[in-house]
Amino acid sequence: MIRHCVMLTWADGAPDDLKAKVAEELATLPGLIPEIQNYQHGPDAGLSEGNHDYCVVADFADEDAYRTYAAHADHQRVIADHIRPILGGRTAVQYRLDG
Repeated sequence: MIRHCVMLTWADGAPDDLKAKVAEELATLPGLIPEIQNYQHGPDAGLSEGNHDYCVVADFADEDAYRTYAAHADHQRVIADHIRPILGGRTAVQYRLDG
């Protein structure tokens, strides 16, 4: 199993309505991409200084399922139309849950 974690930082001045739209659009992806086994996302809780603003955690059966998700047209649309316009920075990692 592969876990994909992405942490996003919004650009200075990114409007709240556009940030909310990112969350709304991300919530549609599990219904559009069957390779997603588990999908969680949300804004930083604000408990520590210097954190990223938003996190996405997704689980996939294997590398092929992750790659299908990564290249999927609906995923790429959300990135291009909603995330990239307000993105200040991004960090990601994929790791194996089964050793």
